[in-house]
Amino acid sequence: MPADPVRHVLFLNWRDSHNPEGGGSEVYTERIAAQLVGHGHRVTLLSAAHPGAPAEQALPSGVHIVRRGGRHTVYLRAALTYLAGGLGFGPLAPGARGRPDLIVDVCNGVPFLSPLYARCPTVVVIHHVHREQWPVVLGGWRGRFGWWLESWVAPRAYRRCRYVTVSEATRDELVRLGVGEERISIIHNGLSEVTGDPVARAAYPCVVVLGRLVPHKRVEYALHALAVLAAELPELRLVVAGQGWWEAKLREHATMLGVAGRTEFAGYVSEGRKHELLASGWVALVPSLKEGWGLTIVEAGIRGTPAIAFRAAGGVRDAIRDGHTGLLADDLDDFVAKTRWLLTDDRARRRMGAAAWAYASGFTWAAAGEQLAGLVDEVLEAAGQRLP
Repeated sequence: MPADPVRHVLFLNWRDSHNPEGGGSEVYTERIAAQLVGHGHRVTLLSAAHPGAPAEQALPSGVHIVRRGGRHTVYLRAALTYLAGGLGFGPLAPGARGRPDLIVDVCNGVPFLSPLYARCPTVVVIHHVHREQWPVVLGGWRGRFGWWLESWVAPRAYRRCRYVTVSEATRDELVRLGVGEERISIIHNGLSEVTGDPVARAAYPCVVVLGRLVPHKRVEYALHALAVLAAELPELRLVVAGQGWWEAKLREHATMLGVAGRTEFAGYVSEGRKHELLASGWVALVPSLKEGWGLTIVEAGIRGTPAIAFRAAGGVRDAIRDGHTGLLADDLDDFVAKTRWLLTDDRARRRMGAAAWAYASGFTWAAAGEQLAGLVDEVLEAAGQRLP
């Protein structure tokens, strides 16, 4: 890594990966930010504070986290922190205070709107458009207001900015919102190197769901599939790995369906344990209403485990090559039928698992970082900031 950082890049994301509610967006942000450090940039990530986390933290990757505000106030605190020039790291990096040369504004539904106050270029990162999620997550006037912010205000605030997204599906949705296709770059998620001893496939049929336990992840659909198939596959089990405020409702739902005894709620799992579950499971189920990419799909793939998701969920159409590395369902009945097929057809499941491994092996964080570093240089040069 070069001795002298080239530029100071500020990432704005509502959460960091240590946040109990963190998910795929946070993994993407921190992994790709670490790649920019590797390219010689000084990188700060500003996100919301959460219990037990320090206000400032240096990650082993070289990314510095500054935590300000809460779930709803982080957007305002980001603007105030920028305007005050308070983006240093206290004792972690003496003399490193000041404003950034470029902002990477990660929009998870609610935009930071950094071009309205920042006097530097902004690159916008959008994993997926939340049209379908606003009525589910908030509903009523709050859902309508959120969609207005995302679909009307944000495209106008970022009208001169370059965009990054993770799938062709999201790119197409952004174009429909008025973002010029020539301003959008697709930079896929990468995958970390798989370490640890090989893990044997479970001796009994087992499906795995991995993700935050919130309504729009629709873990209920996996529980429904388990209940329908239980009579045909008496040894069938479901492992739900993740945490979230919806867990109590899911446990109640499992009891109502009569599958509580077949369902393991594993809670938060370490990176190692996550890969053990994905390797031992027969099929990964991704019943989410919407995904920008579906990191779990390729994480399962690198373990030779095919996945099933919903065709209408957006970016999963890029993460799954339908019929080759996994399956895309059109509705709940189709979801159950395709789960049945892969659990009962050993040959098809193994063929798709092998293809999923080959496909997933092509995604690396180094490649994603190279693409973003090139875009950062391009944007800075266009803004008249000569690189050393």
